[in-house]
Amino acid sequence: SGEMVEAESVVRRLKQARTDIAFITRQDDSNYVYWLERRGRGIFLQASPVDVSALLYEKLFDKTNTCILTSATLATKGGFNFIRDRLGLPSARTMTLTAPSSFDYETQSIVYLPKAMPDPRSPDYTSAAAREITDILRATNGRAFVLCTSNASMNALYQLVSSRVGYTCFLQGTISKTGLIERFRSTPNAVLFATQSFWQGVDVRGDMLSCVIIDKLPFAVPTDPLVAARARFIDERGGASFFEYSVPQAIITLKQGIGRLIRSRSDRGVIAILDPRLRTKNYGRDFLASLPRMLITGNITEAAEFLERG
Repeated sequence: SGEMVEAESVVRRLKQARTDIAFITRQDDSNYVYWLERRGRGIFLQASPVDVSALLYEKLFDKTNTCILTSATLATKGGFNFIRDRLGLPSARTMTLTAPSSFDYETQSIVYLPKAMPDPRSPDYTSAAAREITDILRATNGRAFVLCTSNASMNALYQLVSSRVGYTCFLQGTISKTGLIERFRSTPNAVLFATQSFWQGVDVRGDMLSCVIIDKLPFAVPTDPLVAARARFIDERGGASFFEYSVPQAIITLKQGIGRLIRSRSDRGVIAILDPRLRTKNYGRDFLASLPRMLITGNITEAAEFLERG
């Protein structure tokens, strides 16, 4: 009978696979985007809904009297319009609340925005970012995460910076995520170069982590099939996908990255954002307005003195 149970499980999985493959190859549902992905020797067929609001309404919101949704980072520009539209929450029946943080960001943290950085698309950007990161690490005595928006950027900055500073530098991908965090915690003045998975869900308290450096504003890759489909979905309905989707999504990711720094009421630290678009583009104001109220400086010495006062 044990073998029968296993056989039934295999048959059930095969039926599901057949249904999924039929769904992906027919491509009948226009609300889905379909793509093929190669990873190593594997080929993966993917399908994902472009707009999840109807699905969530049908399967969740319409079936319950009350839903309470909570998050540390989902407000953008002080409101919830972006996430409410994405999730299809009916505005007449939705109440929102932004609770104040238990951390005093104005006394616990300072934001450093370099005064003269080239455009992120410029070929000089990586070398300029490496110079800034080196100066920042010297000012903070290491103890930093360098959060990058791509693997290429992470590897390039690691190569340039790790040879210039006298601190132990770790690189995501060399050992497991848990192993990296343990090593970072146990190594004085360490620096961790990381990408996607370290922007959220990582908790290092105290002086071991006193600085988070962000190389570029974390816009999603526009050629990603799902990102491209969601942008097209908004644009075809007369919207402006960059301002309605790309900017709010990047604001939320930036807030998650910055959230690695202040993890308790006694933490202090420097947040450095190297991307000059915070100062030069109109939408830069939306990013700054979505962050907690913090001191902002263009002077690295002032940021270092802030840390020393702690």
